[in-house]
Amino acid sequence: MFSTGIDVGRTACDAAEPHTVEGLVYQVCRWCGTASFRKLLCPVCASSDLEPGRSDGHGVVVRSSVVNRYSRVMRNESLVRFPEGFVYRCRIVGAAPHLVSVGDRVRPVDGTTSEAGEVVLELCDPPLTANWY
Repeated sequence: MFSTGIDVGRTACDAAEPHTVEGLVYQVCRWCGTASFRKLLCPVCASSDLEPGRSDGHGVVVRSSVVNRYSRVMRNESLVRFPEGFVYRCRIVGAAPHLVSVGDRVRPVDGTTSEAGEVVLELCDPPLTANWY
């Protein structure tokens, strides 16, 4: 047979199963093996030969700060280390901004995307607020 060149779109099987894959897509340099996130070039060897990889999105907070610039609402911006080897600045939601601390485990928020394109994560364990004094 010959191909008509007409794209028929999604099949009935594809329409029945929504493709909801959670996690983060990062890059691994094919030359030196360095993992990076949202980069055009490898931060170590400056190669543009980057291979995509998928992370489950779970990580650990390595630095946390409370920010309220450009708005009256405080929010948390943290540096999160992912097990694949890269560190990225993320916004932590689901807890008061001052209750996010170094060493907290975080995971991706289900069904939430940021309008600014930033990575939004939530705490795996709720912060301890009782008897903090």
